[in-house]
Amino acid sequence: MTTDPPERDPASSTRGRVKLGPADAAIFETFVVPRYLALFGELAIEMLVESEDAQVFHMHCRTGYPDRGVAMRLPGAHFYGCDESPSALELARAKATTMAGMIADYRLFEGYPVPLPATAFSHAITIHPLANVEERARTLNEFGRLLAPHGQALVAMPLRGSFQELADLMREYALKFEADALVKALDTAMLIRPTVEMFGAELEEAGFQYVDVEVRTHTLKFRSGRDFFEDPVVRLLILPEIRFNLGLPVEVDKGDPYDAPMAYIREAIDKYWSDGAFELTVNVGCASGRRLE
Repeated sequence: MTTDPPERDPASSTRGRVKLGPADAAIFETFVVPRYLALFGELAIEMLVESEDAQVFHMHCRTGYPDRGVAMRLPGAHFYGCDESPSALELARAKATTMAGMIADYRLFEGYPVPLPATAFSHAITIHPLANVEERARTLNEFGRLLAPHGQALVAMPLRGSFQELADLMREYALKFEADALVKALDTAMLIRPTVEMFGAELEEAGFQYVDVEVRTHTLKFRSGRDFFEDPVVRLLILPEIRFNLGLPVEVDKGDPYDAPMAYIREAIDKYWSDGAFELTVNVGCASGRRLE
C-alpha cells in the first residue's frame, strides 16, 4: 500500500456515518446504545440544565438515545430529532410512543439548515458527532441559530487519545511494511479529535458562554480479534469514522486497500492479548455552553 488515501470531503455531514437499515438499527439500539453510547448520554444528562416547558433539538439522533432519559429530567419536554437513516428514525418514533407523556417529532436530515424555526429551543444535543472540525462547526452554528436566549448546547464525543491502542496497531503495521501513506494519514486522523481545551474553545468561538467540559476515561474490552471486528460498536461506529478520518469510504468494498492492515490488527490482537482481553480506551467528553443573546 504505497498510494495516498483519497482526499476526504469534510463538506459532507453524512459521509462518515453508516446509514442504518432495519436490521442494523435494531442492533444499534440493542447493543451499541447500552454498551457504548450510554457512556456519552449519561454524562450529557448529568450536565443537563433543567428548564420548564423545554423544547429539545437532537441532531443526528439515530434511534433516539438518550431522549427518554432527558425526558425524565425535563418532564413535559417536546423533542425534535433528525437523522440520515429512515430505519433509525422509525425505531426512535416507536420508542417515543412507549413513554407516557413524551412528545417527539423525528425527521429525516437532508442538510443544513434544518427546517425548524430559529430561537425556538431550550436545549440542543448531539451524541458522538463526527470528529472533523468543519462538521462540528456547522453543528454548533446550527445550535446557535436554533437555541433561544439562555438555551443550552450539549455535545458529547470521544476526545483525543481515544482508540489509541487501535492506532498503535495500525502504526505498527505501517512501519513494518513501510506503508508511508498510512503513517501520514494516521497521524492526521489522530489529531482530528479535539483535546479538552480545544473542545471548550470551539463552543466559545461559536458564541456560547459559561462553557464547561467534563471528561471521563473508559475502556471497551474484547475477547479476541474476531470479537473486536464483529462487535456492533466497532462495526457501526468506531471503524466507519476511523475510515472516514483516514480518507476512505465508510462502507468496506472487496479489494479494499486497508484489508491488509485490518487483517494484521486482528492477528495482532489474538497474539498480544491471547491471555486476556484487548482493551480500547475511550476518553468520553461532554461540552456544555449557554446561548445568552
